[in-house]
Amino acid sequence: MSILSRLKADPRTLVPDLVAGATFAVVNVPQGMANAVLAAVNPVAGLYALMVAMPVGAIFTGSVYMNVSTTGALSVAAGEALARFEGEQKVKALIALVLMVGAIQLAFGLLRMGQLVRFISHAVMTGFISGIAVLIMLGAVPDLTGYESDQSIKLLVVADTLLHWTEIDPETLILGLSTIAAIFAFQMTKYRPFALILALAGVTLLGQLFALFPHGDDARLVRDIADIPRSLPRPMLPDLLMLPLLLVPAFGIALIGLIQGAGVGQSYPNPDGQFPDTSRDFVGQGLANLAAAPFGAIPSGGSMSGTAVTVQAGARTRWANIFGGLFVIVIVFLLVDLVELVPMAALGGLLFVVGLQTIPVETARSIWKTGHAAAAAMIATFLAALLLPLQYAILFGVALSFLLQILQMSNRIELREIELVEGGFPVEGPARRSLDPSAIVLLRVRGPLFFASAQMLEDQLPRIGEAEGACVILTMHDVDDLGSTVIRVLKRYADGLQRNGGRLMLAGVDPRLFRQLERTGMVELLGTDNIFWQRPQLGASMNEAVGAARNRLERATARAPAPAGGTAS
Repeated sequence: MSILSRLKADPRTLVPDLVAGATFAVVNVPQGMANAVLAAVNPVAGLYALMVAMPVGAIFTGSVYMNVSTTGALSVAAGEALARFEGEQKVKALIALVLMVGAIQLAFGLLRMGQLVRFISHAVMTGFISGIAVLIMLGAVPDLTGYESDQSIKLLVVADTLLHWTEIDPETLILGLSTIAAIFAFQMTKYRPFALILALAGVTLLGQLFALFPHGDDARLVRDIADIPRSLPRPMLPDLLMLPLLLVPAFGIALIGLIQGAGVGQSYPNPDGQFPDTSRDFVGQGLANLAAAPFGAIPSGGSMSGTAVTVQAGARTRWANIFGGLFVIVIVFLLVDLVELVPMAALGGLLFVVGLQTIPVETARSIWKTGHAAAAAMIATFLAALLLPLQYAILFGVALSFLLQILQMSNRIELREIELVEGGFPVEGPARRSLDPSAIVLLRVRGPLFFASAQMLEDQLPRIGEAEGACVILTMHDVDDLGSTVIRVLKRYADGLQRNGGRLMLAGVDPRLFRQLERTGMVELLGTDNIFWQRPQLGASMNEAVGAARNRLERATARAPAPAGGTAS
């Protein structure tokens, strides 16, 4: 589908999309500023992300409804990545960081890597999101209290603040707590969608009333920490020398954004009922960050809360998010004087509530009940998010997901024995532990055969011991690759059987698997007469192998010498 066809406007959806875009702008202007504060940069950097990244993302993502904007997770990760920079260097570093994030996301999309996200376990993602939610709450403490700690780790910042509680600014604390109370109060009314903006407006007014009294202007305002321009800044180029320093953080942040975006795409199908192409969503998010980076915007990604706001407000097409970005421009540049009066404590209170409501309590409770492995993975990722830089925490989570996947797959393997019943249906049961002399044993493997399951397969194969002349038949239906570790196990077992005059046979072998067996020497070891091709008829190859084993056993019995002490002729 071309860009023009994607953007074709329908007069019937124009009004709902305008309403949805305006609603998003009103609700999320304060959150965009708060997320920039979370990243420890000028609050306007969050607004630039809404103005530029959101419309660009709306045009290029595969998802019709996905809102590409600021998120708490991306902001926390960006703040950690930029912590070593100060002043003008931090602005240059932010531009370089977001450009690299966009480039990595675009590359992932063009390489069609969207399906890789499904390998990240739900338990790991829940632990990671919970950790980020707590970090958002902890990151709000300085603005909530007015106490500036010299600690860099958020847990230590809270501890230091408690130790220096006498230095907490009362006015700042009152404004912050008032914001939290006001948000919760408005969320219990019919004005719930506008709770953030109404609470922010009310606390801003309260801050101005405080300023009328002696020492009532101690609480910091947005204008005290940054000037808000009256227009978009001129685009700037990144400092190329900073790119190597920020490569690992950029990779981690890109991954966080893509994982969040994949969650949005799978939660909101397109109007035709189909779920969007995850790789194309990657492309859209990458282009959004590439477009917004030169303006000094913080990283953007698929936002679950932003998407929920636009959809619930009546969004029908991509134009809802395009209008949302345009409305942010209008609101900010028309009301810039009012925006500068917002107390930083109010943004801190807003962040605290957002963090608290981001914790997936019900999901975490469900995972806790699922099993020990899932619960352990969730807790490990939660602690990693709190204790490690987020770019490493997400990589830890991805690695843990793959490890869990391998462990689960390797533990699912089970060897089953099939007993053929004359004139009846085959009976399946647990595999015998040891072989009897001249036995014909038919075995089926349940579960994936690969390197991690090889040892479990070897442990479950019946022990050969002193059994002579036994034939073991392994069915290979639905197996097209064994891997070198599994083949080594089968070679050892085949050698053991042959030393005792027995045989290992493989039934249901398809052409691809046969070529692998040929390359690895298994065909030469077993002999082609002990490998039976897969047949269209269910069970045909298995019956053929059993028949060959019986014939072999009969020939061996016929060749055996007569017992001593027989009757003389």
